[in-house]
Amino acid sequence: MSAKNWIAIIATLAVLAGFGGYSWLDARRATLPAGIIFGNGRLEAEQIDVSAKTPGRVEQIFVREGEMVSAGDTLVQMDIAELTATLERARAQIALARQQKAEAEALVLQRQSELQLAENELARAQSLLEKGHISQAIFEHRQTALKVAEAVLGAARAHVATSESQISATEAEARRIAAQITDSTLIAAANGRVLYRLAEPGEVVAAGGPVLSLLSLEEVYMEIFLPATDAGLLRIGAEARIVVDALPDYAVPAEVSFVSPEAQFTPKQVETLAEREKLVFRVKVKIPPDLVAERIEHVKTGLRGMAYVRLSPSVVWPERLNRRIPPELFE
Repeated sequence: MSAKNWIAIIATLAVLAGFGGYSWLDARRATLPAGIIFGNGRLEAEQIDVSAKTPGRVEQIFVREGEMVSAGDTLVQMDIAELTATLERARAQIALARQQKAEAEALVLQRQSELQLAENELARAQSLLEKGHISQAIFEHRQTALKVAEAVLGAARAHVATSESQISATEAEARRIAAQITDSTLIAAANGRVLYRLAEPGEVVAAGGPVLSLLSLEEVYMEIFLPATDAGLLRIGAEARIVVDALPDYAVPAEVSFVSPEAQFTPKQVETLAEREKLVFRVKVKIPPDLVAERIEHVKTGLRGMAYVRLSPSVVWPERLNRRIPPELFE
């Protein structure tokens, strides 16, 4: 068979597939009451990178790929040997600074006594000078001694202030290092599933370098694309249903959590060319977190399906979209 014949056959199949998909969509719409619209998509969840805040060596990873984790679980422990040594040094510097402050405060007391003595001697010298018992030179010497005592006391007090500043600085440094040690234990920010291990024990990662990729199952949703005529009537919080291909006989309750403020052309993953050429709005249909929590170990992202949205609360859901997944199905 010639290449032209093959091209003609492929083109014909593509047209038939597009026509078949369009007919299927029309048939699906015909079975729904007015006021319920739908779109196809796949289940998705937010992805969280578990990263090291500072550069360092991975000491231990406590989870495997595919494992379920809960918010607050310890996932990774970074090596903290160097940080621990630095913290001990900072604490020693704090102790030294406090000792220096105590010595400076003792010196202030000594300088205060010397100042008091200089003031008393100057007062006696003033009295003796008025009576003519001492010379002017001796009196001026007492004045100079007083000024020196005042300056020395000021220097001693400044030394106390310097010691206090050193204590504050070293305590701040110790808190910073302690925070780094705390941050070296990487914990799960949300309930989810470990998607990838991006590093292994012994590897050195840069600051902000991801060690694990976590799929948060607290935010499970399906994105669909709706025509402007439908999206314009849609409100945030509108009731919805999700039917996945793996369980076509059951519907999962959901709600509209996002409607894009801007129109776009339908993405290529939509089945028919006629649909892709339309301007549509991206809509996110989210499964309630409490419902996800009940079956969190069974949630699988990537499952394809359909999301149905009700434009008005007065519209009655068809029976097939009210059938919930029975609990015994997962036992």
